[in-house]
Amino acid sequence: MGIGKDTMPMGTEHNTLAYGTKVVGDIQAENDFRLDGSVEGTIICKGKIIIGTKGVMQGTMTCANADVMGTVKGKMVIADTLSLKSTARVEGEIITKTLSIEPQAVFSGTCDMTNKGAAGAPVTSQPK
Repeated sequence: MGIGKDTMPMGTEHNTLAYGTKVVGDIQAENDFRLDGSVEGTIICKGKIIIGTKGVMQGTMTCANADVMGTVKGKMVIADTLSLKSTARVEGEIITKTLSIEPQAVFSGTCDMTNKGAAGAPVTSQPK
């Protein structure tokens, strides 16, 4: 399975990029987005982005909330909460309102939690 749109048990739709699938370019999602494959580029999501344990993101991601279990290299602009799980490997710039880091997660870079960056961050579009 490559790119798909699944229905969660409560009827909420989400998008999935499966392991073994690589996208080079930009992704825009109205609903939640789960990445188990690889993206080089930009992801803009109005909902939550989940980077699975095998997921790799290189570039910029902008969303309302995010859970990272895989690898991210680049810039993350999260309007509300970013959770780095124990298997997360993150390198780059984080702008968020709230940051949660589990033991064993690795983060190397900068983090801005002043609310001036993430609070006004649009999750619908981003200048190129």
